[in-house]
Amino acid sequence: MNTKAVVFALAASFASFSAHAAETIKIGVIQPLTGSVAYNGTADVNGSKLAVEQRNAKGGVLGKQIELVIEDGQCQPAKTVSAAEKLIQKDNVPVISGAFCSSATIAAMSVIDKYKVPFLTGVSSKKDLTERGNEWFFRSAETDSLMAHAFAEILVDQLKLKRIAYIGVNDDWGRGGIDEFATQIEKLGGETVAKLYFDHGATDFYTMLTRVRAAKPDGVFVAAETQDGSILVKQMKEVGLQANIFGVGSWATADFVNLTGDAAEGIHAAVPYAHTIKRPENEEFIAAYQTAYKELPGKYSAAGYNALNIIMDAIERAGEASPEKIRDALKATEYEGPNGKFQFDSKHQAYGFDAVLVKLKKGEPEIVASTSVTSSD
Repeated sequence: MNTKAVVFALAASFASFSAHAAETIKIGVIQPLTGSVAYNGTADVNGSKLAVEQRNAKGGVLGKQIELVIEDGQCQPAKTVSAAEKLIQKDNVPVISGAFCSSATIAAMSVIDKYKVPFLTGVSSKKDLTERGNEWFFRSAETDSLMAHAFAEILVDQLKLKRIAYIGVNDDWGRGGIDEFATQIEKLGGETVAKLYFDHGATDFYTMLTRVRAAKPDGVFVAAETQDGSILVKQMKEVGLQANIFGVGSWATADFVNLTGDAAEGIHAAVPYAHTIKRPENEEFIAAYQTAYKELPGKYSAAGYNALNIIMDAIERAGEASPEKIRDALKATEYEGPNGKFQFDSKHQAYGFDAVLVKLKKGEPEIVASTSVTSSD
């Protein structure tokens, strides 16, 4: 091939690439796709992909197809920062969904503020994320504080809790969840007999659980995700820890139940979504998700689904895929999802949607109580 032919081929290739880029609207996604939280990050991505596939099948947004650009943040702050930098600098995305763990999301917030790109988290629940005054940050998830205020009294009453041990992953979310629930339960007369933390990816909890058993709690609160939580709960049974188990995390998901087996029976969980929620929007979501993935959706697949629908709605309202206009359009969100209606208050915290307390019975999350997430204004 001569030099002119090479140049022509390269020019044609570039023109084709540029035309493709112009025909699509990119949305960045950062989730943990490897490591101990990969089950949950993958579920979020699956929900995100389903939302985009449904929207693209209806003609896309502003006459263009939506293209997801997905990065693995591993729930690690440094890797999440690198992922956000790449999405903004190299991929030129005008908006990002992510980044799962609160500590990773906190790290990403400095990047989005620097480049002025809107960022929506559908998962990170540490209370102060929306208290930091970052005008580019939005959250379509519940907070640990709300869950504790809504369900602590019910848990204490139903489980007859007097002595409680707390076990959580050693990050912002795990520590924050334990602090919020311990504060509320202590106000109700419960005594804290232990607070213990473990690192992501831990597999041996026997020493920790021996200490917990010696404290003789009647309830054990756990803040953990699928992989860590399933191992922890099974080892609780192995050491003969006789106590009611309750907590926050991925307890009501099919992955957790499948990995934990019979040890999951009777666990209480405070979650923003369960497939047993009765809403027409949820029935449609379940049917579509099962068709796509041959399994029931859980809280993280719903989180990804909601986040991408909220973002795509905002781009449509904005009239163009520019960061500033998308940010402004996000403020006007009124989205009906599988678990209720989502709007944002002045701090960009979503409200109006439902959160539920469930009890696992034969692998099914039976709803014990529900509440509506209220505005922080």
